[in-house]
Amino acid sequence: MIRKLKSGGYRLYSRKKNPKTGKRRNLGTFPTRAAAMKHERAIQFFKRQG
Repeated sequence: MIRKLKSGGYRLYSRKKNPKTGKRRNLGTFPTRAAAMKHERAIQFFKRQG
């Protein structure tokens, strides 16, 4: 999940909420939405590797 910040950047959050805190994990902050989307694709790729 990508959200726009007040500072103008974009932050990548996990899709699931952290059961301990009830919030989503911060998976990185990026200057552009394209950079955040690229990183999200990389995360999904590595999650699916055996």
